[in-house]
Amino acid sequence: MTKFEIEEKIVAMLKTVYDPEIPVDVYNLGLIYKIDVTDDFDISVDMTLTAPNCPAAEFIMEDVRQKLESIEGVRTATVNLVFEPEWDKDMMSEEAKLELGFL
Repeated sequence: MTKFEIEEKIVAMLKTVYDPEIPVDVYNLGLIYKIDVTDDFDISVDMTLTAPNCPAAEFIMEDVRQKLESIEGVRTATVNLVFEPEWDKDMMSEEAKLELGFL
């Protein structure tokens, strides 16, 4: 499997992770800031939350990690929680904005 194929699978898998309070996946919410894949298929993801005091933070991060590690070929997944830059609704995809009534 190529890095590109793994990256496609990563994005597809991230679209299955939801904040329990918002009916849109973390990818389309714009919570994923960076995805790095090494030649050995170790993944590192920088992500944020809609609010620093999100009560579901641990649940969401663990869900991301477990789902990424379930992708065939992936050795490990590390999820880094970052708050720079601060998330705002302009980071959402058009699809997410439509779903949440911002369009």
